[in-house]
Amino acid sequence: MNSNIRSKQTIVIGAIVLLVAFLFTRDIKGLVKPTEENGKMPSSGQMAGASSPSSVLNLETSSTAAKNVINKNLATDITALENSYKGANGAEKVQLAKQLAQKWDDVEQITPSALYLEVVAEGEPSTKSWLAAGNQFIKAFESTQDSLAQPALLQKANMSYKKALEKDSTNIEAKTGLGVTIVNGLGAPMQGIAMLLEVVAKEPKNVKANMNLGLFSIKSGQFDKAIPRFNTVIATAPTPEAYFYLGTALENLGRNKEAVDAYLSSKKLAANPTLSSFIDKKVAELKNKN
Repeated sequence: MNSNIRSKQTIVIGAIVLLVAFLFTRDIKGLVKPTEENGKMPSSGQMAGASSPSSVLNLETSSTAAKNVINKNLATDITALENSYKGANGAEKVQLAKQLAQKWDDVEQITPSALYLEVVAEGEPSTKSWLAAGNQFIKAFESTQDSLAQPALLQKANMSYKKALEKDSTNIEAKTGLGVTIVNGLGAPMQGIAMLLEVVAKEPKNVKANMNLGLFSIKSGQFDKAIPRFNTVIATAPTPEAYFYLGTALENLGRNKEAVDAYLSSKKLAANPTLSSFIDKKVAELKNKN
């Protein structure tokens, strides 16, 4: 691999890691680590050999950890509800699990919320309930920095989407979610890409599918293919992440003026002081190149 390609990959990895640190979601998860020298994803998936989710995640430990970072009064209320949950059975237990999932979501503790949604889905199995669990596990995966929990959360999401598809094999949201888990490391990435391409063939403006296809294009150095994906996301549901990754792709193609515009749009939407400082430096650097 020549020095120019190495330099480009270094820019991409550095920019993505910095954005991950600044913003509240991390859709790039699983795609930012250097893999083979040609920049393509390994065929087996980065997380295919991860431990069983149940050996890493459980309600008790997740709840205990989450209570350490929330208001004590809220933690006390949740503990009381959890004690009722432990003593309940059947439909009552499921209803309490729903309440607990919402309580944890309200205080932005996504992992215990996802685990309770899994309990709900097991008690009331349906496409909707398994989708809710899968989406929450993906959200937890994207927001955690726990390297042990990450693969377990991804596997939980993967299993939830599979169960949703067992209920409805045509469900686009479940197929998209499953494709995202595969692209992020659970299986051969191209299998996940194929699923996401199938989704956008049916729903050209699907935000989640386009976002992840764009991220994969960046990781594999296909910056020209990433641009229309992020433009589709921006036209449908603009986010700081979409603008930032668009800027990254444009920068790597030498389209610096357009990259500056994209970075500034990311800064405006995010309204994050640390990100703003980084983007200001990035913009000054690009303007000096013109």
